Amino acid sequence: CSKETTNNLKELCVRNLLAGNPVIPVITLDRVEDAVPLAQALVAGGLKVLEVTLRTEAAVEGIQQIIKHVPQAIVGTGTVCNEQQIKLSEDIGCQFMISPGATDNLLQAAQASSIPFLPGISSVSELMRGLEYGHRDFKFFPAEAAGGAPVLKSMSGPFGDVRFCPTGGIGVHNVMAYLSLPNVLCVGGSWIAQPKLIKEKKWTEIEQLAREAFALAG
Repeated sequence: CSKETTNNLKELCVRNLLAGNPVIPVITLDRVEDAVPLAQALVAGGLKVLEVTLRTEAAVEGIQQIIKHVPQAIVGTGTVCNEQQIKLSEDIGCQFMISPGATDNLLQAAQASSIPFLPGISSVSELMRGLEYGHRDFKFFPAEAAGGAPVLKSMSGPFGDVRFCPTGGIGVHNVMAYLSLPNVLCVGGSWIAQPKLIKEKKWTEIEQLAREAFALAG
């Protein structure tokens, strides 16, 4: 099929993935050994789509371990910032990629990628640039600092077909302000897989937080 058709299929894949999973845990791994039990706890709590950020040395091997040992999980990379990280995401078997922002170089590289890509935006101009590359779904980041739910609500008028995954500053206290908006497919948040809980290996507590987040989304 043509490149345009391929891009449309990848965009449809992104929307289907996000629409069925309203809360996406944003994970930062400091130790590879934590990857599998953390993923198992999140999946057991009902959250199977996991974003693992490429911020640490443990991230790549941790992702590979999750893919190998937790087949129920749908694993993607986060903090994807350049063409090399797009290629890396493909090579290690990720099922999607998410960026905090979207440069022309990144958007062009994502077009040539075999896996779905969710570009990050924080303004209308960035949104319009993404639309020019065929995207209809975006990460809104940093959500609270960029104006929060009121900004997304205002975008629904001129951009009625666009859907968002807001991330940044979202927790139990404000998650429903986002999920109640018709143009929000899901939210991303680190309040579930908190670094302190991961460091202390409190998998049962993380599973409970995942259950509570899943129930909120329902």
